[in-house]
Amino acid sequence: MMKIKIKKTNQLNIKTTIISSKSELHRLLILSAFAKTESQIGFNGKLSEDVLATINCLEAIGVKIEIKNNIIFVFPLKEIPKKTVEICPNESGSTLRFLIPVFSSLGINYKITVNGRLGERPLSPMYEILSEKGVFLSENGKYPLTVNGQFVGGDIKIKGNVSSQFITGILMALPFTKNGGSVLIEEPFESKGYVDITIDVMKKFGIEVIKNENLYTVLPKPYNGINLTAGGDWSNASFFLAMGAINGESTVFGLDINSLQGDKEILNILERFGAVVVKEENSITVKHNQLNGIKIDAKDFPDLVPVLGIVASFSKGTTRIYNASRLRIKESDRIKSVVDMINSLGGDAKETDDGMLITGKDKLFGGVVNSYNDHRIVMASAVSSILTENEVVISNANAVNKSYPEFFEILKECGFCVEEV
Repeated sequence: MMKIKIKKTNQLNIKTTIISSKSELHRLLILSAFAKTESQIGFNGKLSEDVLATINCLEAIGVKIEIKNNIIFVFPLKEIPKKTVEICPNESGSTLRFLIPVFSSLGINYKITVNGRLGERPLSPMYEILSEKGVFLSENGKYPLTVNGQFVGGDIKIKGNVSSQFITGILMALPFTKNGGSVLIEEPFESKGYVDITIDVMKKFGIEVIKNENLYTVLPKPYNGINLTAGGDWSNASFFLAMGAINGESTVFGLDINSLQGDKEILNILERFGAVVVKEENSITVKHNQLNGIKIDAKDFPDLVPVLGIVASFSKGTTRIYNASRLRIKESDRIKSVVDMINSLGGDAKETDDGMLITGKDKLFGGVVNSYNDHRIVMASAVSSILTENEVVISNANAVNKSYPEFFEILKECGFCVEEV
């Protein structure tokens, strides 16, 4: 388990080009694997462990994938495996929840093993929906999970406040079914932006999703191959943008201001805190200004909460983050782990049932942070070091590889002293 010690130097210069969105890459890879023709997917940076997990699962069933010069060449599956295939999504919730309905719509028989906390994260209500629609799954919550049968599609109703990943997986699978189907999403509908990404990606492959309020209808139709580059990752960019808000100035290249990624909301939130945001054609710059506590409804962008907790810790007054209950079933219990992170650094944070209260300070002491093996806790802790009196030491810092393998290398380039201890 890697432990990292981090402190900024006086020559701080935050300018970086962000890696490609893993949200987009998951979807692009999966649909390319079963399209009519070959696909080429361009990407920036190194591929994260989560994206590699999706690639490994696709290769396990017979999809041929080659990676050269930051382009992923995907050669679609030629025939359905005749025997049961073993796959391991590692710790990637997106990989697991996207592939189950997609593989099942194709009639693939498979056995799933998982790592980390992924086995504790729920498969319901998708488990019950698929069970009613032609799929035979072994006991819910126990791994290895064996899956047989074929998802037949049809009309589906699903809760919108458990995980948008279930909705995405089902939508991507429906074109493979005999008659297609529809998904009616019950309110409250949270993290809608991730479903919007799915619909946009499906459209790039030639599939139209007909939307009528919370009813999404998909007709059966083959996916076409694609040739495009995945957009920049707003979730990971948020950590660098937040540094500029806290102290100094930060510029991030490679972001699409018209992106459908919900975590683009980071710009509006930083402005509400008081930071200055400059949007240019090829870059986003955030500059420090007096920060003040605010109220944040996190239902549509829960992944931003760890870094927003750090921004709040340097903001005058109290910040309330709410509607974040789903954070308790992420890579860690992220309400607990964020509060623990802030307090370990000398801040003032308290848990609530669905979020947290954070009272800001001019500076944090620094100290030792338990990352709970959670990549977003690792990166948020590192952000704090831009204005801590002492070094920040992060346990299990290698968890960052789940989404951003180059993170610490980039921090070094930006003027941070990063040491493994």
